[in-house]
Amino acid sequence: MDYFFQILGPLLDGTAVTLQVFLLTLVLAVPLGLALALVRVSHFRTAAGLVGGYIWLMRGTPLMLQMLFIYFALPFVPVIGVRLPDFPAAIVAFTLNYAAYFAEIFRSGIQSVGRGQYEAARVLGMSYGQTMRRIILPQVVKRILPPMSNETITLVKDTSLIYVLAMNDLLRAARGIVQRDFTTMPFAVAAAFYLIMTLVLTWGFMRLEKRYAVYED
Repeated sequence: MDYFFQILGPLLDGTAVTLQVFLLTLVLAVPLGLALALVRVSHFRTAAGLVGGYIWLMRGTPLMLQMLFIYFALPFVPVIGVRLPDFPAAIVAFTLNYAAYFAEIFRSGIQSVGRGQYEAARVLGMSYGQTMRRIILPQVVKRILPPMSNETITLVKDTSLIYVLAMNDLLRAARGIVQRDFTTMPFAVAAAFYLIMTLVLTWGFMRLEKRYAVYED
């Protein structure tokens, strides 16, 4: 038990880094994903095509590769030539990657709403923006909760990839202790921390789904 409390401090510090990456990615990627989805379903074919290409690129290449590119290769890209520190580089990579996945979730939710509701809103004199804000998006939120739950839980686990940028997240902190003390107990504690985080998210999304199910009834 004494050893547990001895390693708890470094693991909690690593958990703080993990949560920072998770929360910042969620705050930035969700609205960006919604904006991309709205462009994707719009009548502006050129913009929709560009967004489709972006989503294909982000979903078709590994997140780790994207992080490494932003951190190591971005400074050598002509015109851009920006070198980001490890934390901002990780946030940019995670945001761009998860925005693509969230965009597809939002797109599927928007397209699942019947065309008749758009026509009814038009008859009532609503603009496209009013229709999306007052009629379509409230229904979309209810329909996309299960896939958003899965993607958000995946995000918690994907934060462990930031070790490639030598960031001291939960997994890297645990691995450092294991290599120092030759015991696997830090891995078990780290696994418990990840399980607690995913348990909290699962509970939160279940509450949201029940809340919207009541409104549906």
